[in-house]
Amino acid sequence: MNGHEPVMLDTVIEIANPVEGTWVDCTLGAGGCSRALIDAGARRVVGIDCDPDALELALATGLRESCRFTPVCARFGDLGELGEVDSVAPIEGIVFDLGVSSMQLDNPDRGFSFVRDGPLDMRMSRNGRSAADIVNQESEERIAEIFYLFGQERHSRRIARAVIERRRRGSISTTGELADLIASSLPPRRGVRLHPATRCFQALRIAVNDELGQLVTGLNAAERLLPRGGKLVVISFHSLEDRIVKRFVGGNRTSGSRYRPREQAPGPRFKPMAGGWRGPNAGEVAANPRSRSARLRAAERTDEPAVHSGREMLGVPVLAKRGQG
Repeated sequence: MNGHEPVMLDTVIEIANPVEGTWVDCTLGAGGCSRALIDAGARRVVGIDCDPDALELALATGLRESCRFTPVCARFGDLGELGEVDSVAPIEGIVFDLGVSSMQLDNPDRGFSFVRDGPLDMRMSRNGRSAADIVNQESEERIAEIFYLFGQERHSRRIARAVIERRRRGSISTTGELADLIASSLPPRRGVRLHPATRCFQALRIAVNDELGQLVTGLNAAERLLPRGGKLVVISFHSLEDRIVKRFVGGNRTSGSRYRPREQAPGPRFKPMAGGWRGPNAGEVAANPRSRSARLRAAERTDEPAVHSGREMLGVPVLAKRGQG
């Protein structure tokens, strides 16, 4: 398995400076961010990852020997329920590096990418329903909804129809099969560099791992855990994630009907840092083209009490309940 170099790591450390106390790395990956935080002065780092392969790789790179590092195999949506985090409170800072890692993308056996053919899996934790289960078991309406809401694919209905027609001849079991099916179901697009299957693969990955729901749960937990002055750093890679983070740290959390007056809003729970957001520099993009879509947002916790923010308040797309069409 290839390693994974965290995106915008120097920027994370710059924003975190001075690095002191306990930090939580909610998306451990190969452990690059955790090691950097320890090297910068963190007294302890708790590293969380639901992928057992990533956790083992991080430990093999030297973190296993560090007395200042605590590994936890869990989803970052479980952040608020982890005894390993509670036992080292107060928390000085929490980092989220969202999305799929290079080591997951580059391993065809994990089924995240169509660049090399592999099983249609996409499960970060290796548990639960796979992408193949969704593609081969869900209705045409549900598949179209997933592609549209989570992938922003405007041809979602056409692609979903093609999936159902293909299923009549047998199941779809590999990434190559699905990518070819998507490409063949769409009209030619001149001058478009993006592979026609990219948005649908993103949508399936988000659905398989409930990534947006995990993000909301993790952010709410971070708000409860961070004391005044605690720092929250989030790196996202597509607009759905970034919109959620922007609303969360910017205080633009709305709910209810537009015809009903808003209730009195509490004061801001975070003070934005880093000028709102930052992207990777030219050198990072040249070294790692996958980093070009990264957007980092950071904020400092105020002394306002934590307030739970639901999916609706943060603008998270929600699949319709089954039976509602």
